[in-house]
Amino acid sequence: MKIVISGGPGTGKTSIVEELLRRKYFIFEETSREIIDKYKNLGHDQLFLSDPIKFSEILLKNRVNQFKKSNINNSNHYFFDRGIPDVLAYLHHKNIVYEDNFTICANKYKYDMVFIAEPWREIYKNDKQRYESFNELVEISKHIKKTYKGLGYDLFIIPNDSVTKRVDYILNKIK
Repeated sequence: MKIVISGGPGTGKTSIVEELLRRKYFIFEETSREIIDKYKNLGHDQLFLSDPIKFSEILLKNRVNQFKKSNINNSNHYFFDRGIPDVLAYLHHKNIVYEDNFTICANKYKYDMVFIAEPWREIYKNDKQRYESFNELVEISKHIKKTYKGLGYDLFIIPNDSVTKRVDYILNKIK
């Protein structure tokens, strides 16, 4: 079973993923921070802001590769820290026109379940890679939900609760 943990920046996804890892679940981790760091070292402050298509193409390739790897590995549950549709959602948020390949991949590589972490002001923090304001997070979250729904997914909203209870909610839903 392929399970996406999605939501806007600063909604607690990383803490959820870390708890799933602690409980010995197989995780395909988010790669956007790696891309951001790599390109910062090459002189791009925020690659998504300076070249959103290039950033999104790299991210799409990484997420497709993760999806394909989940077909090879031997586990009952694969958790993905964000899915392929997230790439489209961010492009929609910025009103950026993109090639058909993005939509083709989002339709070709389908996940079994999608869990969404909602904006939660009490836990939201900016950092050197998370430049979005809380209000922008709310808008990004709308695009994420709209994109997944537009691709035919049912969404499970993760309650704003302790990390343990959030993960318990997810694990109870997938049983």
